[in-house]
Amino acid sequence: MRWKGGRSGGGTEDRRGLGAGAVAGGGGIVGIIAVLAYVFLGVDPNTTQSVAGLFIGQGAQERGTIGTPADDAGRFVDVVGANVNDVWAQAMRGYTPPKVVLYDTGTGTGCGYGQAAMGPFYCPTDQTVYLDLSFWQTMSEQLGASDADFAKAYVIAHEFGHHVQTLSGASQKVQRAQQSLGKEEGNRYSVALELQADCYAGVWAANAAKVSGGNVAMEPGDLEAGLTTAKAIGDDTLQKRQGGRVTPENFTHGSSVERMRWLKSGYTSGDPTTCDGPFQDL
Repeated sequence: MRWKGGRSGGGTEDRRGLGAGAVAGGGGIVGIIAVLAYVFLGVDPNTTQSVAGLFIGQGAQERGTIGTPADDAGRFVDVVGANVNDVWAQAMRGYTPPKVVLYDTGTGTGCGYGQAAMGPFYCPTDQTVYLDLSFWQTMSEQLGASDADFAKAYVIAHEFGHHVQTLSGASQKVQRAQQSLGKEEGNRYSVALELQADCYAGVWAANAAKVSGGNVAMEPGDLEAGLTTAKAIGDDTLQKRQGGRVTPENFTHGSSVERMRWLKSGYTSGDPTTCDGPFQDL
């Protein structure tokens, strides 16, 4: 993936090194995978607060340095985020960018206390994407995802997709619908929301070069890296990795096949309206 010549956003808040405050107990890799099976690649915007409550601990809302981080990993997030914002500014009337916070171990959020074991997540209350960059290593070494730059960018773009859903009202509509549904049916709505965010990530990838004059662009093998990652973090794959049986009624993000399908659909079409598809079967 080409990105180093891309525009810097300059609005990334870097809380790394500021300390984590109070953090709940561990649980090892099985515990981490169990959490990731629920929240990986974007806590459902409608349940973020309840998920955050699983990690008991309260810390001050620490304030980091705002700008473009000097290190490559932080700068990558800043450049990719700026490019995702540029794509959505053209695709969505009235689009406003989310905030982006980098942290390590744990941090205070508008949705409660967040920690690295939750994976990347978006909080709709403060309209902020939270990223612990050590997760890239967990993603590739423990979950079988690709370590390519585009695989990381896919994660970022997926989280921005949840922000788009908050701006469009899709998240709020799902929340209202879930109030009158049982758990299994409610999970189907959560899955549709997550698959739409995957599709939105594909839409971003398809338009990245156009809005950046080619400075941020896909290269050969990048789509395959994204699909490898989508496969690795499907609910069925995570359930198997955790050592349990596959239970579709408990899916919250979609199967590996579904996640691959909608990432690719967004990329192939480049059109956000394509991403309404996951809701059509509800």
